[in-house]
Amino acid sequence: MYLTFHSYSQLLLVPWGYSRQKPRDYDDLLSLGMKGKQALEATSGTEYKIGTAPDLIYVAAGGSDDWAKGGAEIKYSYTFELRDTGKTGFALPSNQIIPTGRETFNAVKALALNLKGLL
Repeated sequence: MYLTFHSYSQLLLVPWGYSRQKPRDYDDLLSLGMKGKQALEATSGTEYKIGTAPDLIYVAAGGSDDWAKGGAEIKYSYTFELRDTGKTGFALPSNQIIPTGRETFNAVKALALNLKGLL
């Protein structure tokens, strides 16, 4: 599994970002990704969306998650766009740092534990 972390937008992105075309195993990516999304949201109620960059925001070429999936052939590849949705942008208030870390950790843990069940 490959994970990369960015800010901001509260999204869990799956490949492809550079194209509106979906990977052949898009449903697998969404299925596992939903486990992480649910764990994240259950932690503190922060809502995330899951999908491809073109479907949720815009076409975005050059993402490392696309390279990890297409170039390195890592089946499960995700980009977390962390808090917030634009109100504070890149200047996340300090009182949101620890909650963001907790919910993100729980998401990663859920992804790893559920991936283990798929192997």
